[in-house]
Amino acid sequence: MDRNHEEEVIRNYQKGEKMMILLFAQWCINHDLDPVAIYKEAYPYQEKNKELIDALELTVSKQESDPIDSETLLEVLSLYGNDDLAFVVSDLISRKNLK
Repeated sequence: MDRNHEEEVIRNYQKGEKMMILLFAQWCINHDLDPVAIYKEAYPYQEKNKELIDALELTVSKQESDPIDSETLLEVLSLYGNDDLAFVVSDLISRKNLK
């Protein structure tokens, strides 16, 4: 794999990761949940997540948003290795009976 191809793969992964964070943030907004608090519960020892803060600026009100399926969110979180966050979200889904 040449250097340019490697860099493109990395850029695509990072773009996908940003979309995953935005999807998580919007899902939280759509369910009247605090994405920062949920993230902190999953990763209590991490500093503030700059990508999450940036993503919050891109979210819309739940009235303006398309629905986000909870199963889709869990799949995307797992795809990017956010297993701790997926666990917390999964627990919220079952406790609050979220769709």
